[in-house]
Amino acid sequence: MPSPALLVVTGASGVGKTTLVRALERRALPGVRCHYFDSIGVPTLETMIRDYGGGEEWQRAMTERWVRRLAAETPPGSLAVLDGQVRPSFVLDALAAAPEPVAEILLIDCDHGVREARLRAERGQPELATAEMTAWTTYLRGQADALGLPRLDTSSASVEEGLVVLVQRATRLLQKAAD
Repeated sequence: MPSPALLVVTGASGVGKTTLVRALERRALPGVRCHYFDSIGVPTLETMIRDYGGGEEWQRAMTERWVRRLAAETPPGSLAVLDGQVRPSFVLDALAAAPEPVAEILLIDCDHGVREARLRAERGQPELATAEMTAWTTYLRGQADALGLPRLDTSSASVEEGLVVLVQRATRLLQKAAD
């Protein structure tokens, strides 16, 4: 019996996840709809602390909200792709409480120097090329490794090369959802 499918594309700022998800969205694959975690709005740290106890707790709550929503709203046999800087463990916790979608988490990653160059030059956001972002990248790699999650390294891959991998994963998940 068909079920909804969910592909969560995560990674730090500058690794190329949003670029790849936007490219996937432009492909307009039948049954695939892309969503962007930050489209809900990211409150100030003060608001996160006041309302959730901190940034980590806000991220956990919003990840649960996204997964619950996408599991409920994605038609059986279709795929929702969620682009966001989220902890894979939060996604897995949210999936455990959701109505059993076919799901996968994909870490988009690249070398620190490449990521920082993208943030400084291509995106014009040098304020994101920080030691904290490097630590976040390292943390996400560690979670992906510990959980056995697939990783797409965009350090030397073109957008088109990365898109080929993303389309293959999306197609495979669509096939699983249809079964």
